[in-house]
Amino acid sequence: MKNVMKKMGCLFLISALLVLSACSSGQEASKRSKDGKINVVTTIAQIGEPLSEIGGDRLNVKSLMGPSVDPHLYKATQSDMETLEEADIIFYNGLHLEANMVEIFEKISESKPVLAVGETIPEESLLKDEKGVVDPHIWFDLDLWQQALDAAVEQLKEFSPEDADYFEENKKKYFARLADLKKEAEKLADIPESQRVLVTAHDAFGYFGRMHGIKVIGLQGLSTDSEIGITDIQDTIDIIKKYKVPAVFIESSINEKSIMAVIEGAKSEGINVTLGGELYSDAMGEEGTEEGTYIGMYRHNINTIYEALSEGGK
Repeated sequence: MKNVMKKMGCLFLISALLVLSACSSGQEASKRSKDGKINVVTTIAQIGEPLSEIGGDRLNVKSLMGPSVDPHLYKATQSDMETLEEADIIFYNGLHLEANMVEIFEKISESKPVLAVGETIPEESLLKDEKGVVDPHIWFDLDLWQQALDAAVEQLKEFSPEDADYFEENKKKYFARLADLKKEAEKLADIPESQRVLVTAHDAFGYFGRMHGIKVIGLQGLSTDSEIGITDIQDTIDIIKKYKVPAVFIESSINEKSIMAVIEGAKSEGINVTLGGELYSDAMGEEGTEEGTYIGMYRHNINTIYEALSEGGK
């Protein structure tokens, strides 16, 4: 059955690439949509939402991956292919986050601008695991994400020079808000150092931990396609015991079963650890909510972590 599904997936990918090739053959990407705006398509909302703020009324922005969607496992649908075909510019994270879509982006880039914003970051600034695999979750480092968004804005300016000043002005305003957010995050330093340990379902918070001085433990590796074993759970319980970690966290885009297993396992060993709340890692919140914005999502994580790990933080 797995082989059949694998073959079907390959056939879909081949068909999708052929469709894109046929659509782009002999055609130039459109410079504007019918309403005069630039059609921007992103994979994750962490790119799309800030660009919608910076682009204002000059852009139509659509993100393929919504709330609770795991980009590590995501596969493009036929509807996605149509959306990508209609795009003027495409932005994705890269660094192997959208692993199942790389071939599609490589093909589309032959006919229109496509930018992997994460791959504009200098390699020496990127985190790697013990096997040398790059951590793609760069949006949790506010400084790196500002660099990534800056690269996207430069691409927009190149595409539409007449809007360059408008984009630059809005970018500066947005980056000032990021500076304010970074200031807000300074309160994480008030968490007692011995309790500054963040335990989550998968290793998505490495950049967050590096930026804010927090030790990060993920049950899974950098990608959610890795398996969680009994040893992983026991190792995590041992860390909770060692550091007297008061709380662990679930993630909005990851099944909570593994974290609940840690809580139950710790309980069976007489260790009292609570569920600290839900964090946003690979996906943001619902559109129209505070957590549905990049800044709101990040602020939610700051406050949730602070309140759960602090003594008297509430």
